[in-house]
Parts: sequence; C-alpha cells; structure tokens
Amino acid sequence: MDAPDATAAQRTTLPRRGTGAAEPRRSTSGLHDSDYFAVFGAAAASLALTWLFFSRLAPFSGLLGFVVFAYVLFLVLYAILVSYDEDGPAVRDRITSVIVHSLAAVLLLALVFVVVYTMWSGRKALPHLNFFTQDMTNAGPLQPLTIGGSRHALIGTLIQIAIALALTVPVGLLAAVFLNEVPGRYARLVRTVVEAMTALPSIVAGLFVYATAILALGVEKSGFAASLAISVMMLPIIIRAADVVIRLVPGTLREASYALGSPRWRTVWHVVLPTARSGLTTAVILGTARGIGETSPVLLTAGYTAVTNYDPVHGPMVSLPLATFEFVKSPQPTMIARGFGTAALLLVLVLLLFVAARLIGGRAAGELSRRGVHRRVVASRRDKRRMDERRTARGLAGVTAGAAAMSYPAHPDRPEHPGTGPAQGVDGS
Repeated sequence: MDAPDATAAQRTTLPRRGTGAAEPRRSTSGLHDSDYFAVFGAAAASLALTWLFFSRLAPFSGLLGFVVFAYVLFLVLYAILVSYDEDGPAVRDRITSVIVHSLAAVLLLALVFVVVYTMWSGRKALPHLNFFTQDMTNAGPLQPLTIGGSRHALIGTLIQIAIALALTVPVGLLAAVFLNEVPGRYARLVRTVVEAMTALPSIVAGLFVYATAILALGVEKSGFAASLAISVMMLPIIIRAADVVIRLVPGTLREASYALGSPRWRTVWHVVLPTARSGLTTAVILGTARGIGETSPVLLTAGYTAVTNYDPVHGPMVSLPLATFEFVKSPQPTMIARGFGTAALLLVLVLLLFVAARLIGGRAAGELSRRGVHRRVVASRRDKRRMDERRTARGLAGVTAGAAAMSYPAHPDRPEHPGTGPAQGVDGS
C-alpha cells in the first residue's frame, strides 16, 4: 500500500485562490428570499381581500378606511406566512421590523409630498427673476406675477435668524456644558426647565416677548423683537440636543486631559467640544429649523410690511413664513402662487443652511480643515527649524568646549597631556 501524501497530510492552510474551487460567500443578512416573497404575497393578498370587502362583501367606503384595513390585514397575513418557517420570537421580530419600516416609509412619503406639492404650487412664481429681486411695494393683489416678489421677506428672515443664532448658540452651548460639567441641584432645575420649554407653544413665546419687550420695555415691533421671540423657541432645542451630545463624550477623554494637568475650562474647550462638534452642529441645525419656520411669534412681534427693511431695530420686518401666511390668505390666484413660491424659497433656504452647517462643523472628531492642516504644517516646520538650530548650537558649543579642553589642562597639578605641565621646561628637562 502506498504511503499517503505527506504534503497533503501536513498542509494546514487554506488552498490558494485559483488552485481549487472558490468557497461560496456566506450571507450575513437575516433576510432570505422567502421573506421577500412573504412580504409581496401578503401585500397582494391584503389588497385583493380589501377590495373584495369594500366592493362586494361589506358596506365599507373611504380611502382612509381602505388603507387602514389593508394594512392591518397585511400584518395578519404576513405573520401567518412567516410562522410557517420561523418560531414565535422570529415572527414577532419580523412583524416589528415591518411596522418600523412602514412608519419610515410613511414619513418619507409625507416629506416628499410636502416638498413636491409646495414646489409644484409655486411653479408659476419661481421662474420670474423679479420674484427674488423685488418686494411688494408696487404690487397689489391684482398685479401679475411679473411685478413684485419676496425679497423683503428673504432679507428679513436672514437678519432675524442671524440675530437669533448670535443670541442662542453661545448661551445654549454654555448651558449644555454647565449641565454636564457642573452637576448639582441647580443643574437639575435648569434641565427640568429646559425640558419643559421644549414643548412650549410658539404663540406663548410670542406673547411673552410681546408683553415683556414691547409693552413693558417699550421696544417697537421690529426684526429684533421677532429675533427675541425666535430665540425663545430655539434655545431649549439647542440646549437639550447639545446636552445629549456632550453626555455621549467618553469620560476617559476627560480623565486623560485632567491627568495631563489641564484645567476644566481647557478640557472642555480642547477635548469635549471638538469631540462633540458634529453633534453640536446637529443641535444648532435643529434649533435653526425650529426658529426659521415660526410664524406666530413673528406675527405678534415683527409686524407686517411690503417694503424691504434692513434695520432690525426700527420698523416692521417681515419674514418668509409670515409673508407666506399673508399671501395665501388672499383669494387671488396670483397672491396664492406668490405664497407657495415663498414657501418653496423657504425650503431651499433651509436646505442651504443645513448644507453650510454640515460643511462647517460636520467633520469628525480630530479631523482638521484645510486651514487647520496648513497651520499644523507651518507650526511643525517652525518647531523643526527651532530644534535644528538648537542642535546646531549644541554642536558648536561641544566643539568649542573640546578645543578649550585640548588647550588648557583641567588641573594645574595634574596636566592632561604629559610633557606640557609647569614642572617641565620648554625643552622637556
């Protein structure tokens, strides 16, 4: 009998690619083809049975009832189909996954519907250049779309949201840092007040600023008063979101900074805030989205005007949401088209602000911008030049010390080189 191949018996590594049959990839997904068949089969069966019930068997009617009945029937049929291949926990997991994905699809469809409907309804006003470059000074309800625009509302929105951000971003970030770095009873009280203000109705914020700033302090209706009302709405959103983000920063980073001898303020400035930069940007975005679309506080505090006002302290100043509200109240089709065009402009403005915020602060922790990388390179070159100069200076000092040691003995009684001491003469005698 021939001896077995020693090489084949001792080989413990996998065969090289191309020497044998390729190993099939193993799928790590929890979904299989039967799951997709079950989803589509349950959907088709639920639609067919729902149509049969609504048209033949039962006196049901209405689109909403049709959708609800079909969805409930779909869940029941899908659970039955999945139960043939899976056990109880897997069936519940599949049902929960379908419900979550269905809710996400509904929200996405609602968002798409709002955006598409707004853009489609404002298609008559958006193509005109004067809609972006003119205000409503010379345009009335019966004027065509070639006259007038929403320039005054766009400029007013930018001024108001800029003032509101200047007020809320520093205060909101400082409050979030305080809630995380200085725990105590007062911090718990502030967190409770912030959570309560998150659900504050916008009309209450407008009434608060109207009563305190306009009636009590004598501030006239202006863009500044509207910015104060918008700040009241933005502040709890920014504080709450920033508080959650800063709380997620690992405590080991703080401990490492404290171990290196950094004080608390330097740890917060150089460790905590850069680590949570992306989340803090999201917090500012959420607050901006809440404030830029407010109508009730602006209606009570800013007034309404058809003229472009660049002064946020004096005179009424209109914003895009308020202009949309005033335009769509008119029964004239041209004014309604201007209203939807203004709403579409507001959507585009919010999108641009979100993109700008992501570009500015959306980098990961420790990732530097181009300017930061340039500053880091310049600082590294400067440090290298300084170390080279110091090393050169040390080398010259060493050479000088060596030359001096060769010329002069270290001690007059013990000459370093024989034959050159004071006890011998010049001729060595």
